[in-house]
Amino acid sequence: MGPRARPLGPYWRWEQNPQVLVGYGQQTPESLQERTEGLGHQLRRTDNQARFTVYDLAGGAPTAVGTTAFQVDHRHRIAEYFILLGDAASRGCGIGTEATRLTLDYAFHITNLACVHLTVLAPNVGAVRAYEKAGFRHVGLRRQSGYWLGERVDEVIMDAIPADFPGPSAIKQQLGKQ
Repeated sequence: MGPRARPLGPYWRWEQNPQVLVGYGQQTPESLQERTEGLGHQLRRTDNQARFTVYDLAGGAPTAVGTTAFQVDHRHRIAEYFILLGDAASRGCGIGTEATRLTLDYAFHITNLACVHLTVLAPNVGAVRAYEKAGFRHVGLRRQSGYWLGERVDEVIMDAIPADFPGPSAIKQQLGKQ
C-alpha cells in the first residue's frame, strides 16, 4: 500500500460493504488500487464538488462512519447529492439524516445552490425516510431503472430547495445570523 492508499482504507472498506453495494445498485466491488486511481481523478476536479466525512459523535471520541458529497452544476446552480454510511451500526439512528441536513445547510448557505437532487432505489426505505426528514421531497420516479438484490426496482427522484430546508441553520448560527 502506498501513502495515498492507507488513508483511503476505511472509505474503501465502507464502499465494499454488501449493504452499500446493494444500496447503490452496484454490480461489483472495486479493488483498492482501482478506487485509489478513481479517487485521484475525482480529487483533481474539486471545483465541482464538496465532500465531507460523517462522524458519529455518540461515543467518547468522534468516529468516522461515512461520507457525504454533492456534485455541482455551476451553470444551473444545482447539485446531485450522495451519502455513504459504511458502518451498519450508524444506520437507523439519525446519523444519515443529520449528515444530510448539515450538507444541505452548506449547499444552500455557503455554496448558494438553488436545488439539490438525488436518486435512491425505492426499496431503500430507510434512506428515503432519512432524506425526507432532512428536507428532500419526492419529485418523480424512474420505473424499473435500478437493481435491488437481483430484482429490477424503481428509482425515486427527490430534491430539496432552500425553502424546504428544515433549519435552524448551523451555518447561520455559527456566523451569528440566525
